[in-house]
Amino acid sequence: MHVVVVGCGRVGSELAGTLEKDGHSVAVVDKNKSAFRRLPQGFGGTTVVGFGFDRDHLLEAGVDRAGALAAVTNGDNSNILTARIARENFGIEHVVARIYDPRRALIYQRLGIPTVATVSWATDQVMRRLMPGEVKADWSDPSGKICVVERGLPPVWAGKKLSGLNEPGRFWLTAVTRLGNARIVDAGIVGQEGDMVTFTAATDALDALTERLETGKDH
Repeated sequence: MHVVVVGCGRVGSELAGTLEKDGHSVAVVDKNKSAFRRLPQGFGGTTVVGFGFDRDHLLEAGVDRAGALAAVTNGDNSNILTARIARENFGIEHVVARIYDPRRALIYQRLGIPTVATVSWATDQVMRRLMPGEVKADWSDPSGKICVVERGLPPVWAGKKLSGLNEPGRFWLTAVTRLGNARIVDAGIVGQEGDMVTFTAATDALDALTERLETGKDH
């Protein structure tokens, strides 16, 4: 797949290198030529000095044959405009925009533009380490009503059937990662210390899920 990365800062350069390593052809667009020095040594993709919201610059980067585009500059407005142009003018299905303002990120998600809110992500990662006993969503749908949660299985559930963690209509255990191997759960799976458990849950049921996990009481 050909991928266009707009913005060659720390995120854009690492993303471009990873994509190329995975076998994709990559074009990087940045307004500053000096930014391309951040690209990995031996980078074989295309570099374009320009702006992601400029049609000619995007065409130079091969946007007309791209299967995906990531707008990861340090400007929210530029990223959103670039993402909209890629989606609406060039019909690129896989588009994502990096956004610093989490409130705006939510608005754009609801408009159908996938976003990554850097501040929200960083805050969430810090909170996970400060307060490991609290359940936080790893992903939520644009409406904010449904989420996916992953966390370590509390020792109180070791040796117990994990089906007791389920509450139909509120939260449901979907996968367990054990010793680095993930699998979809079946009705008879028993918990082991060190398991990572993944739930699909209603966002307003996270407190109840926390209580279920910590107390060890099934439904």
